[in-house]
Amino acid sequence: MKRGKNDKIGAEAICEAAGRPAMRFVPVKTMENQALATLHRARDLLIKNRTRLVNALRSHLAEFGFIAAKGIGKLPDLIKIVSEAPKEALPDMVRAALSGFLDTIAALNLQRAAIEKRLMAWRKSDAQSKRLDTVPGIGLIAATALSALVPDASLFKNGRHLAAWLGLTPRQDSTGGKTRLKRISKAGNGYLRRLLVLGATSLLRSLKNKATPLALWVQGLLARRSKRATTVALANKLARIAWAVMAKGEAYKPFAAAQLLAQAGRA
Repeated sequence: MKRGKNDKIGAEAICEAAGRPAMRFVPVKTMENQALATLHRARDLLIKNRTRLVNALRSHLAEFGFIAAKGIGKLPDLIKIVSEAPKEALPDMVRAALSGFLDTIAALNLQRAAIEKRLMAWRKSDAQSKRLDTVPGIGLIAATALSALVPDASLFKNGRHLAAWLGLTPRQDSTGGKTRLKRISKAGNGYLRRLLVLGATSLLRSLKNKATPLALWVQGLLARRSKRATTVALANKLARIAWAVMAKGEAYKPFAAAQLLAQAGRA
């Protein structure tokens, strides 16, 4: 695009880019895709606001000598402190303010649960979300998010292209014929990347004692790489599997790759 910014220069840049053979185009989302994406953004915002309130609640209590562990799972401990702390240790003025925090957190939880109920109802009526739900490490939230934010998986040449779009592939810093692979690029859609990494983190624990091809691959990777690197590699693998499920319109087949290798060996 040339220097300056006006409608003429912008239109010229768009026309020139559209005429290039390697140009990739963003697919047009349907109204249903946009509505589903809005539900996900609203849910994510509710969780962020809840986290802020819980952190503020714990910090204010710490100023009065009440220490609680981090994490949303420790919220019952904070509720118990606010309700049961003696007046001489926690003034009524402070208790009233923190009780307001707790009321807001409860309201946020109700709104989040309502959104998840809508997502669950939508998944039951969407064939692609059902197929994605068969992939290990991809649950309700990730399956519906992929359906909403990747409306046409066939626009990606293969699963690696989808993983690269999500920023789950190494960033290259190569020159003079020497290839250097650094950390993942973190390009593209950060929300989907976070969901896949969280799913991989949870899945990693359950694959340690299994004998499926995916589990054996993870166990071999853990033997030579760190746990965190294995988690990101597994998230990359989940993105590729999700592409295959969406592009081919078939449910996840855990032994498909092993069967193809066996057939190739017999041939």
